[in-house]
Amino acid sequence: MKLTGKEVAHVAGLARLEMSEGEMEKFAVQLNAILEFADKLNKLETKDILPTAHVLPLKNVFREDLVCPGLERKEALRNAPEEEEGMFRVPRVIE
Repeated sequence: MKLTGKEVAHVAGLARLEMSEGEMEKFAVQLNAILEFADKLNKLETKDILPTAHVLPLKNVFREDLVCPGLERKEALRNAPEEEEGMFRVPRVIE
């Protein structure tokens, strides 16, 4: 399937892209190359190939959930630019 300049212009219009004639010709060549490659892939025999989502087998690696002590309040607030009543003070974002 070859794309014409008119079809590229139509797609550009749908995407709300403004293109010069030179750009449309360039993209028509590039899009046609992509479609040719997809056509080659469609010609491959895949009857005996199982569908996969990933090339390599994946497994989740979970760590043991351990309770660990957190930072002391003074330690956590040590580098805070502003602090108020033992909490971080941040600029107001809602008016």
